Amino acid sequence: MATSLRQFKAEIFQALAHPTRIAIVEALRNGEMPAGRLIETLMLEQANASQHLAILRSKMVVLSRKSGNQVFYSLRDPVLIEVLETLKRYFYSQLASTRDMIEEIEQASAKEL
Repeated sequence: MATSLRQFKAEIFQALAHPTRIAIVEALRNGEMPAGRLIETLMLEQANASQHLAILRSKMVVLSRKSGNQVFYSLRDPVLIEVLETLKRYFYSQLASTRDMIEEIEQASAKEL
């Protein structure tokens, strides 16, 4: 069971392993969006967006539905936004630690002068 869960987690992180795919997920945080608006909002090339959306679909991160000549995308499970928010908090935590370390180095250097 643990191996299956780790494999699932790895696949989700692989799906999110590109800034454009993360931007797509974040753009869908408030609900379904037509592909055209998604492409326009993120200023993507159509072919590039299609490749990223195909990866997100294959890893079951996003769902798509066709209505007329438009394709609409949505998050399979909005809980993924919570994961991204947790990663953002982790980033800020690491950034704060780095900032504190730089301040300590600067203070030590100033004392040496």
